[in-house]
Order: sequence, then C-alpha cells, then structure tokens
Amino acid sequence: MATGSLQTDQDERSTVAGILEAHRSRGTTDRINLVSVLEAIQEAFGFIPEGALDALSEETGESFNSLYGLASFYKSFSFKPKGRHVVSICLGTACHVRKSPELVDEFSNELGIEPGETTGDNEFTLETVNCVGACALGPVAVIDGTYYPKLRRPKVKGILKNLLKDAVEVDLAHDPRVFPVSISCPHCGQSLMDGERLIDEHPSCHFTIGHDGEEGDLWLSGLWGSPHAHLDMEVPDGAVTEFSCPGCHASLKASILCPKCEAPQVPLLLAEGGAASICSRRGCGEHLLDLEGTTLDSLMMKIDDR
Repeated sequence: MATGSLQTDQDERSTVAGILEAHRSRGTTDRINLVSVLEAIQEAFGFIPEGALDALSEETGESFNSLYGLASFYKSFSFKPKGRHVVSICLGTACHVRKSPELVDEFSNELGIEPGETTGDNEFTLETVNCVGACALGPVAVIDGTYYPKLRRPKVKGILKNLLKDAVEVDLAHDPRVFPVSISCPHCGQSLMDGERLIDEHPSCHFTIGHDGEEGDLWLSGLWGSPHAHLDMEVPDGAVTEFSCPGCHASLKASILCPKCEAPQVPLLLAEGGAASICSRRGCGEHLLDLEGTTLDSLMMKIDDR
C-alpha cells in the first residue's frame, strides 16, 4: 500500500471516530441515527469513501454490506466525489412535459459536462433524477438542496454565476429560489399562516416561541428563502428557542438536528405536499425542504415524545 493511501485511510478512520464520539455524546446510538452519522461523513469528505464505511463497520459492529445498503437507499448519498455544487434536474413526467430536458441541455452547455460528470475544477456536478416529488412546481432543479421551481432556460446562466459568488443578496422579486409556501402544524394540522400580518407582501407564518422562561410570538416570511421576520420579544443571537403551535400549543421539536449548528429542527407540513423544517437557533437560518411525498404519519415519527 502506498504511503498516500495509508494516510488517507488513517484520516478516514480518525474522522469517523470523531463523528461517532460526537454523536454518542448526544446519546444518539440507535440505528436510525446512523443516517446522521453518514450525513456527517459525507459532509466531511464530500462523499462516502469505502474506507470510511469500513471504519464505521468496525466501530459500530454493523456489517459493511448493511451500512452500504443503508447509504445506497438514500439518493442524497454518493460513493464518489462530487463538485462543490450539485445540480440535479428532475426528469419525472410532470417536469418532462414542461421541458426539463431543455434545462439539462442548458446546464450541460454552460458547464461543459454531461449528466453524471463533474467539472474539472470540481465546482459543479450535474445529475438527472427521476422525480423530486414537486410535480406542481415543475420543471424543477435542486441545487445544493435548494429547490428552483418553474425554472426556465434563460435563468440558468445567472444561477450558475451567483453560485460562484461567496455571498449573494437574495432578490425576493426575481430569485427563482424564492416562492410562497403555506404551512401547517404537524400535530393538529391547523394552518400557521397569518393573513392579517404580511411580510414581503405575503401572509406570514405565525409561531409561539419560548426562551429563558418567557413566551412571545414570531412571524416568519411566507416566502421560502426570505430572511425577513418579526419577533415581539428579545432573544439573543445564538440562543435556541422553543417553538410551539399557537393553535393547539403543542411543542414543535423534532429529533432531527440542524446540519449546520446541531440545534433541534422545527418540523412543518406544507399545503403543497411534503414537509419542511427550520432551525430553532436564532441567527442560524438553516432550513430544509422535503417535497418527496412526506406524510403526516412519517413526519410524526421524527417528533420527540411529548
């Protein structure tokens, strides 16, 4: 074995050991949370190396085949390096009839690669997927986990240009990542939209929040991707708050953690179908969208026992 390969193997094992130690310190030792461990491994390496799966197998007692099967079940995991930005174009029936193949051609021409390939500078990987479950929003591209609904060819060049910038100010009127959503409580199913308090000229999303023994109200923009909000109490940046439904007063706290800061995520249901979650830590801003047919029953399985 070459020295470089040995060093890589050692790096993989030490990284996996560190990830497991962090998860065990939070008490996450069951099989379900192996997905979180795999997510952390992919975030560390940009993909899941075979050596990392070997190390994970040795550390957990799970067979290599079992771990490989678990990782391969989720299309978000990759066993080969990908670019810094991953562009996935939906070719499902609803998107196909709305000319998503033209989007594939446009991204391919702009990037100089075919689907399944990565640019030479490792900036972009182009993929096609069978369906992302967002048929009403087609044609859809998913880039770095962000949905770009009703996307057209003329917008492709601008999107790629913005992705190469270190920071991009969100243009609420023209950014294709920004679109209105309607959310409801995963416990009682009641709408959380407040038509009397508008933010960004759209109904806001209303929550009751708690911090340091105090309770107040939070309104978030109903435009997915907008950072605008109104809070009627003082909460310091970095503080984790308790979200609850203003209707049924049930706690909105999921067992899944924010991939950026590891605070509890706040689970929500989308009227359009699927689910969303937002980070409960003030100032984090991390939010996830899942339009792949998530049901109330499957979401409720992720919510902590009350």
